[in-house]
Order: sequence, then structure tokens, then C-alpha cells
Amino acid sequence: MGSIGYPDVQPLEIFSKRGQNAVELGSKRIIWDVISDMWNPDTNPSGILSIGMAENTLLHNTLLQYIEANFRLSAEHLTYNNGSMGSNALRKAVSHFLNRHFNAFRPVEPSHILMTNGCSSAIEHLSWAFVNPGEGVLLGMPYYSTFIADISLRPEAVVIPVKMGNVDPLSIESVDLYEKAAVEFEASTGRRVRAVILCNPHNPLGRCYPRETIDKFMEFCQSKQMHLISDEIYALSVWENRVDKDIPFTPFESILSRDITRLIDPSLVHVLWGMSKDFGANGLRVGAIISQSNPELHIAQKCLSLYSFVSGMSDQITASILSDDHFTDKYIEMNRERLSLSHQFLVHALNKHKIEYLRGCNAGFFLWVNLGAKYLAAHPEEEGRATDLTDRIFQKLLDNKVYVAHGTAYGSENPGWFRLVFAHPIPWLMEAMARIVCAIQ
Repeated sequence: MGSIGYPDVQPLEIFSKRGQNAVELGSKRIIWDVISDMWNPDTNPSGILSIGMAENTLLHNTLLQYIEANFRLSAEHLTYNNGSMGSNALRKAVSHFLNRHFNAFRPVEPSHILMTNGCSSAIEHLSWAFVNPGEGVLLGMPYYSTFIADISLRPEAVVIPVKMGNVDPLSIESVDLYEKAAVEFEASTGRRVRAVILCNPHNPLGRCYPRETIDKFMEFCQSKQMHLISDEIYALSVWENRVDKDIPFTPFESILSRDITRLIDPSLVHVLWGMSKDFGANGLRVGAIISQSNPELHIAQKCLSLYSFVSGMSDQITASILSDDHFTDKYIEMNRERLSLSHQFLVHALNKHKIEYLRGCNAGFFLWVNLGAKYLAAHPEEEGRATDLTDRIFQKLLDNKVYVAHGTAYGSENPGWFRLVFAHPIPWLMEAMARIVCAIQ
């Protein structure tokens, strides 16, 4: 019996245009290569050490001990349970948790919540539901890099990066730049801008939006009937900055805690939260859309949620954690303390080596760091080279087996900037800094 003959074609010719685009984007996603060869001092000492991925490993043992003591599967967790938008128990636990910790003005009810397998799925669902292909979503620079794919890859919305120049990206003045970008996009394309997405606390800047800025965003969205999506996945990872004592810090304030009715139609406002960051549990794949005044969105998600079903095991684990007030209160307090200490250590290490960083953060896991200035000081002959400075440094970092988030991918308007994640034990950070210094000297 002969073999099947396959046509002699280029591989991409058998892909759709969407598939071809995904192949191109996927070829640039080095993070998955890093994950497959992660450094471990005991099991893989020659691996790549990552302080680029936004994972919080500081309390993994604490969380694992709790899960091992409280993991109880029943037959319902082996079924579709209460459906693809999250079990009744999970949505009840999430609403209870949010009401306690986000100080909800209007109590969050289980019926307000759509559970997803992580916040990337949540963002994609909102983009798909609210934005037609070719229409726009405003995203201020710098930004969380994966927002781009979440918003545009499958929904085919257009991300409109908003350049800040010398304007503070979290200031009330920044909203004028969003308005300008919206006008320019609509005038040049004839298509609508449908939404603004904010990350509060901000990734990668590690700061919280002031109330007056959020208010102006709501007024702006109301004036154009745009959706305001507030990604609050770092809401409880706000901590004491022990170093930059001369800088006033803005506390985190959830949109859920506000009476927004005088500023915006509440059906246009949607909040995101999940387990990945505040509980250091990226692997659970649990996210939530909280939309309190848009029942049609919940109906639409009956179709979409099949593709973002939270596993029965993650559902049970998360419901157990979020229902336990004693544990969550203690965990959040411990997490804030550990983040504060790790931030302090990394800042002292950067200062020791005279590496510039953006001062004044008090939230999230990261520092926005200028490795370019230090690199050019050590290599003045490379000033003005044609190849991108950030790319050159990034490759040298990889050559030294350390992964740091590439600033260009995060919408940096200046070359040489990177995002460093400090939510790791001190020995991990010490090894990472040694490799970074070796790479750029």
C-alpha cells in the first residue's frame, strides 16, 4: 500500500490569515522557551533564571499547605457542575471576598460574576462582545504586553496605543491624550473606538490610579458611549515602599467601591480580578469578570464561556480559599510584607550598581528599570548603532541565562527599559542581579 502524497506547498499556505498571523506572533514569544528551561538551583542550575514573568513565588509553600489540607473533591467536580461560567459555590465565594476586600459600594452578587480560566480569557471575551473587527480599544503606554493579543488576536479588534511623551501615564492630564488618540483613530479609519482598558494597579509601573483620573476616564467613556474595563488583578498586592520615603503614594481604590452613577452608565463598566497575582497562583487559571449592570453581557457569555471553563479542581480550591476569611486576611498581610521586603532588596541592589529605576511604586511585583543607560556607559562605542538598544541588551541577558521583560513589548517609548519582577525569594533575586550585571557590564 503506497503512502499518501502531500502537495509541495509552503507550510503557511495551509493556514488561514488568522493562523498565519498567530504563527508570526508565536515565533516571537520567547517566554515559552524560557519556561521549558527554567532555572532551579537543585534540579536545573544551568537553566534560564526568570525575573521577567509576573509570577509571585513568595508564599507558594503557604498556599500549598492550605490547599493540601482543604482540597475536597466530590462527584459534582467531575461533571459540568453548575455550568461554564463558574459553580454556584465559586461565584458565591468570589462575591463574598470582593465585598470584604474591595469595599464594594453596591454589593457584588454571584449573578454579577462571570468566571473564566484566567483574566486573559476575560479580556478576550469582553473584546469579542463589545468590539467589532477593525474597531478600536485605547491602551495607554507603557502597557502589559499580553493585552495586545488578548484584545486583538482572535476578536480582531485594533489596539490603539496612546503615547504619553512627558505626561505621567496615571495623571488626569493623560486622559486628554486618550481623547486625542480616539479622535485621530475615528477620523482616519471611519471606525469607532469602543473601549478603554486600564490596569489598576498599573503593570508595569507599579502604581495606583488617583481617583480624579478614574473619574475623568469615566466621564470620557460616558461621552463617547465606550466601555471602561478596569483590570484590578493586582488590587491586593499593594505594600509599603520602604525606600522612596519622599514620594507620596496613591492608595488603591476599586471602581467597585465607588458610586459611579453620576459619572457613567454602569452598564459600560466592567472589573476584572483573578487568583494569579494576589494569591501567586497563575497555574490555577481562575479569573473573573464583574459586571453589575449589564445582564446582556452575561447572556452572551453563555456562548463564549464554553471556551474558558474553569476546571472542577481549580473551582473547588478557589472557592475554599476565598471563603476562609481567617486564611485570606493572614495571607494578604503576609504577602504585602514579603513584597515590601523583596522590593527593598532589589532597589538596594540596583542602587549599588548605579542602575536607574522608576521610583515611587507601591503595588504589583515589578520595577521599571533603565538597563540601557548603564549598558551604554560601559559600552560607549555602541551609542548610535542601527540595531535596537533594547534588543541588544535583551540578547545579552539571554546569553547570560537571565530573562527580563523586554520594554519594547511593554510599550516603552524609550529604548533600554525593562520590567524586573521582584516577587521571589532573596537568593533568587541575588542570582538574577549577578547575571544582569554580568550581561550589561
